[in-house]
Amino acid sequence: MARIRKAVSSGVGSASRKIVWLIAAYIRLSREDGNDESLSVTNQKKIIGEYLETFFEGAFTLVDYYIDDGLTGTDYDRPGFQRMIHDMEAGKVNCIICKNLSRMFRNYSDQGYFLEKIFPMNKTRFITVSDPRVDSFLHPETLQGLEVPINGLMNDRFAAKTSHDVCDTFATKRRKGEFIGAFAPYGYKKAPENKNALIIDEEAAEVVRNIYQWFVYEGMSKNGIAHRLNDLGIVNPAAYKKSKGLNFCCPQGGKNDGLWSPGSVTTILKNKMYLGIMVQGKQTVISYKVHDKVAVPEEDWYMVPDTHEPIIEAELFQKAADLQARDTRTAPSRRNLYLLSGFIRCADCKKAMTRQKTKNIVYYYCRTFREKSKNACTKHTIKEEAVIKAVLAAIQAQISLVDSLGDVVEEINKSPIVKNESTRLTAMLRLRQKELDKAINIADGLYGDWKSGDISKEEYTRLKQKYVSQAKQLKTTIQNIQSECQAMAKGASKNDPYLTYFLKYKNIKELNRGIFVDLVKNIYIHQGGEISIEFNFADQHRRIMERIENN
Repeated sequence: MARIRKAVSSGVGSASRKIVWLIAAYIRLSREDGNDESLSVTNQKKIIGEYLETFFEGAFTLVDYYIDDGLTGTDYDRPGFQRMIHDMEAGKVNCIICKNLSRMFRNYSDQGYFLEKIFPMNKTRFITVSDPRVDSFLHPETLQGLEVPINGLMNDRFAAKTSHDVCDTFATKRRKGEFIGAFAPYGYKKAPENKNALIIDEEAAEVVRNIYQWFVYEGMSKNGIAHRLNDLGIVNPAAYKKSKGLNFCCPQGGKNDGLWSPGSVTTILKNKMYLGIMVQGKQTVISYKVHDKVAVPEEDWYMVPDTHEPIIEAELFQKAADLQARDTRTAPSRRNLYLLSGFIRCADCKKAMTRQKTKNIVYYYCRTFREKSKNACTKHTIKEEAVIKAVLAAIQAQISLVDSLGDVVEEINKSPIVKNESTRLTAMLRLRQKELDKAINIADGLYGDWKSGDISKEEYTRLKQKYVSQAKQLKTTIQNIQSECQAMAKGASKNDPYLTYFLKYKNIKELNRGIFVDLVKNIYIHQGGEISIEFNFADQHRRIMERIENN
């Protein structure tokens, strides 16, 4: 309730006695203020109230307390501050009072903007109770001196240092894999005994597992998954957090209807937190004064593995990632992807093929030919039924081959002498190393050629860049070959993932999306109807075949 006091006789000028001051008492407490009792909301109210009762000269009405608790003063986008300014502009307030300048402003430029422009334009008196004491009505000269701007600059620098210290603290925690977010990712919750650690929230985690299962093995589209979750009455992550009593809000919070969307499903399918990796620092603020968030490049994120229990296995996560990279489309009314979606491609232009149903027969066509230019590629027409039959037969044949390979590998492993070295890889490694040495030697010799005048500076710069880039690529290639040599040296057994994956489907009679995800990488359609299939585990297959040939 507003407090009112009549003017009392004093040394105050006649102008002051005629004015009834409509007072807004502004109070701000930031998180950085910690547990400083002198800055608490209660104490600020007490100080302002005592000033009004004892020292304020003139008639006044205390309109309201305008409070921002837990907010920085480096900008003026604060609810309490904005409400106060709105009441001032509406004529409800003509005097603003606060404990000191730092409670109102931590930004030097904002302080000058309001004290020198906005408050005078709205004929609003401004008072601070503590040093430096300001009263723009009784002592306007205080605003023209050096003390107020110097104090404002010191407050600004204090905010800058505090911001830098807080950022350093957060960066240290992120590097150590400590969770510093206000709310745990969907599927997790903060550990009761440690707010910087995450534990699985089983209720939400089960939804996450279902999303991956439906997407990878049941061939559901993201739109289909969203519909299924909504039909089951499962609320989206934002609504779930609110249902658990968390004070969660987001930029679109007012528009959140609690329903899942394809976008929210995508977020779940791309979140590496479900692998047990602590991923933080995806966004940052522009500066301590400008709090707008901007995206941070992925290479600059903080990613620390094995910080919490995973919800999704790495293999399943990778399959989901591979499927998302494929060109898969469904009609808005259809929830499941077609069996061949994302797998069938034109053998010539390598683009995904388009599906069309004519008189109850489904055909696939080259999308480049169909949608872009009939001169860019050829039709590559084929019936869906023919592709499915061919792929099923090829998988059955591959399974039969794998079954026999497993027996051969077991026989080799029983031999007293087993050769695990790959002649092919060794020769390739030797060749690439020679190419790397040559590229490095040429790059090193270019400087002398430039200084001796054999080549110009432009030629030196261009050639240097060329050979440095070539050397970098060769180093990557050599690392890959060395990794393959190490894998070859480890040998193989009947339990090799390549063998077990195929043998898992030993007696299949028909295809489904799960089989495609596990075994098939791409299906290529050639002009004339020929089909070639690129299976997963091609490197492992080649390695086992080499092992058999070597032994």
